[in-house]
Amino acid sequence: MLFAGAGAGAATLLCGTAGAAAAATAAPATPGPAAPPAPAEPPEGLAPYASYWFPDSLPAGTPGPGITWRSLMRWTPESDPDLAYNTATVLLAPRFTPVPPNTTARAGRARIASLASFGSTAGNPAQGSPTADFYALTHWAYIDELVFWGGSSGEGIVLAPNAPVTDAAHRNGVRVLGNVFLPPVPYGGDLRWTRDLVRQDSLGRFPVAEKLVEVARAYGFDGWFVNAETGGGDSELAARMQRFLRALRTAGEPHGLSITWYDAMNSTGKVGWQGALNELNQEFYEDRRGKVADTMFVDFRWTPATLAASGALADRLGRSRHELWAAVDTESHGWNATVDWDAIVPRGSDHVVSYGFYRPEWTRNHLVDRSPGAFHRADDRFWTGESLDPAHPSPEDTWRAPATVVADRSTVSALPFACSFNTGHGERWYEDGEPVSDTGWNHLGLQDRLPGRRWAVHTTGTRPEVTLDFARAWRGGSSLLVAGALTAPVTVGLHATRLPLTRSCVAELVHCTESGPVTVEFGVATREPSGPGQEVPYTWLKAQTLGTGRGWRTARVRLSELAGVTAHGLAVRITRRGKEPVRWRLGAVTVREATARPRPATPGTPAVSASSQQSGRASLRLTWQRAAGPAGQLRQLRQLRHYEVSRVLPDGTRRFLGGTCGTALYLPAVERAGREEAAVFEIRAVDEVYAVSAPARTTLTWTGALPGR
Repeated sequence: MLFAGAGAGAATLLCGTAGAAAAATAAPATPGPAAPPAPAEPPEGLAPYASYWFPDSLPAGTPGPGITWRSLMRWTPESDPDLAYNTATVLLAPRFTPVPPNTTARAGRARIASLASFGSTAGNPAQGSPTADFYALTHWAYIDELVFWGGSSGEGIVLAPNAPVTDAAHRNGVRVLGNVFLPPVPYGGDLRWTRDLVRQDSLGRFPVAEKLVEVARAYGFDGWFVNAETGGGDSELAARMQRFLRALRTAGEPHGLSITWYDAMNSTGKVGWQGALNELNQEFYEDRRGKVADTMFVDFRWTPATLAASGALADRLGRSRHELWAAVDTESHGWNATVDWDAIVPRGSDHVVSYGFYRPEWTRNHLVDRSPGAFHRADDRFWTGESLDPAHPSPEDTWRAPATVVADRSTVSALPFACSFNTGHGERWYEDGEPVSDTGWNHLGLQDRLPGRRWAVHTTGTRPEVTLDFARAWRGGSSLLVAGALTAPVTVGLHATRLPLTRSCVAELVHCTESGPVTVEFGVATREPSGPGQEVPYTWLKAQTLGTGRGWRTARVRLSELAGVTAHGLAVRITRRGKEPVRWRLGAVTVREATARPRPATPGTPAVSASSQQSGRASLRLTWQRAAGPAGQLRQLRQLRHYEVSRVLPDGTRRFLGGTCGTALYLPAVERAGREEAAVFEIRAVDEVYAVSAPARTTLTWTGALPGR
């Protein structure tokens, strides 16, 4: 895909994805640092993966190892064995835009689309995997639309997002699109797949369009990115593609689905990347009947003149110019990419169009050290800028970081609210400050709503280092670490909020001090700053320590004096009490009503729905039912955050195995513990403030001889 600038590299990478013998004609992708060894493969057949298809016709020959060729026209939800593992359950959250923390970021202007690959097309785990080495995107505050990038001629060209990505994005108000990739002929593209896609039945309907809508609804994501780059077409095929897009949008619009069209095929039916919205591709975006696609991704061939003309044409069509994404290639060089930013988002005048990052997971892929901490340091620099502080941006350099252009957005607008600073991956899993698993993991669906501004810090003294750290956590895999010689009080901004406060509201902080005694205060902003770049006006409240345990302590702050107002922001202020450097961690922050809340309902009817055993090692599929709460199932669904699955060992020890927002979880490698007759599993429901339900239990009976016999 995406020729000039990123062009062949995109198709190359897709056609050469791991485990696929994709298109034999593809040149190898530029190698990055070696990845760590993959975990041992589970017994064949049980592991669920992200779904991928061809529209109808399959390639000639035999698929490569680990690849299954599937026809989308033969797919139905009822026949999908992995549906429960691939279905997102988090609803798309509404967002609001706070006053920007600097004077250059603007609300209501340019937006950002992100085309990101989270794994290979084939063999991309549906529910995370046992490694911390993962593109755990957390800077959702700047993204409007995420495309689940992938697809190749040797695997499949229609790719549905997996549930963890969609659940994390939805929690932060970001729409997620699946990908329809019709590859260039040199990379295995076949024009019959384009014809399959746009084929009409005897009644003039587009069956594949109806299937695409059915998939998006069944899996819970928000629409499709359509990229037709297979050459050889004619104007008749282009006209049919245009009608297909209209049919797809018409069928999806009642369900909130949207379409992004990539600037490749034009009205002649040829693939002629325009680098613009113009008369050759306008019909795929807007025609005389109205909207055809919701947004357009403008190819890398754009120039300042073509973007200016594109914005002007969008204006004449009565469309927002910010529905045009100007492609920015970050696959190979990341923040070192050469970009004419003033052609897209000039500092001194109105933004021309929006922009779209192609492959921002460079922040992980280019690293030699792929530890979670190293990844987040790189990712923070990409999104925030070299200063790592959107309230104090670095002087202008060649990289115009999103935080300096686009106003951040937030979804924290209802009580109760809690954040344990969990990024969706880690080297261990912690509960109440104790590790209950020492295995690396990733699952974006378990990610918290993290502060959008990384990190807005105010002090008259030395600025400390503020990071998401993985050496210790209260819950999940990470905590917020503040470290350095604090020569003056330090304010660390947390979440932008719209929380209605009442007399019974309380805030709770779980924190620990590893060195340097400190005083901790909790800040609540009861109004917005007076303008962009102005300091947030916090009201500072003292905390009452409720108890300690293994270094962690819980501090409670009563918010009754703020009853009747709206909290517009949360922060902490740390003051050093001695002379030694400070290392202070925030493990969790909660704002809630102090009244008693019932525990979440216990999950219903847990069962091992399928399993495979070999030599005292099992892979299995667990399923359960979502229990209705006292006010009905829909309310319970909204109050539940996720489910956690643990193993109960013969000595009574509980070991965390994984979690999910849905009601099914695949466990790849469960080891028999000594001479136990059966493995015992517990499933707990977890609500928005991390209260857990009573466990539901099920077992797997071991087969074969006991060890030692």
